[in-house]
Amino acid sequence: MLAFLLRRLLTLVPLLLGVTLLAFLLMWLAPGDFLTPMKMQRDIPADLIQQLEADFGLNRPWYVQYGYWLGNVLQLNLGYSWSFKVPVSDLIGSRLFSTFLLSLTSTLFAWVVAIPLGVLAAIYKDSIFDRVSSFLAYAALSIPEFFLALLAVWFAAVTGWFPVGGATSIEYDYLSAGGQFVDRLYHLILPTLVLGIGGVAGLMRVMRANFLDTIRAEYVQTARAKGVPEGVVMFKHVLRNALNPLISAFGFSFSGLLSGALIVEIVMNYPGLGNLIYQALLREDQFVVLASIMLSCVMLVLGNLVADLCLAWSDPRIRLENQE
Repeated sequence: MLAFLLRRLLTLVPLLLGVTLLAFLLMWLAPGDFLTPMKMQRDIPADLIQQLEADFGLNRPWYVQYGYWLGNVLQLNLGYSWSFKVPVSDLIGSRLFSTFLLSLTSTLFAWVVAIPLGVLAAIYKDSIFDRVSSFLAYAALSIPEFFLALLAVWFAAVTGWFPVGGATSIEYDYLSAGGQFVDRLYHLILPTLVLGIGGVAGLMRVMRANFLDTIRAEYVQTARAKGVPEGVVMFKHVLRNALNPLISAFGFSFSGLLSGALIVEIVMNYPGLGNLIYQALLREDQFVVLASIMLSCVMLVLGNLVADLCLAWSDPRIRLENQE
């Protein structure tokens, strides 16, 4: 187990280098930089612009700039955001928690709803419940997330039942610990539903198919022949083995949530990491973009790692030491 964890963590290093290098090259090839708005203002001296370019290394080749940024990262210095006027680490720290919380609640919502629906659809195969749930699943998969987000914003604005945007209320800092917790959950309801509905539909279809395949397995027939109660057969033997493909796909679903969170955060004005990346790209704030992409990549790798560990816990036949 320890060797597996070390191998996974070591593969994270070249992955981060490749992803950040690609993002840096794309921003370097784009016209302008984060000092371009200052250059357009006549009241800012040219000497100040030149000094800032020298301080940030913008007057040097791209590989020198990337090496300068990488050296600062190794010293735990993510740089300074010229657009937001704060250190990048402080800026991302305030947004990363919101995105992680949204992705976590969406994942829990999708799994808690999808697994029982998939199991029931498999048990009552070809029934009215199975047909209706299948229709709703395909309908949910065909609706884009940005459209669901627009509908959610419209619903919140018309009814006033939910906040239109934001992660907390204005009076959040003055609330008690319990009040802050409730306020966070209140602002998470609509974004979680929008981001989790697609996951519910996909996981439910996969769960139904896996459950039907596992029911036909020989060990299930053997357990029934031995007189094992049907409830034990369904929920101890069938369900546990039917969950394995879903657990192995957890890392990929987590990555899909992060990419979908970017669109949902922009449309619903949710102050998360995806919204921050979008704003930083528009302002060409390269230090914010690089740090945000790097942390997103770390979250994806950790999501896949957690999926592998959960799969090994669920299925004792899997030995992580023998993988790869």
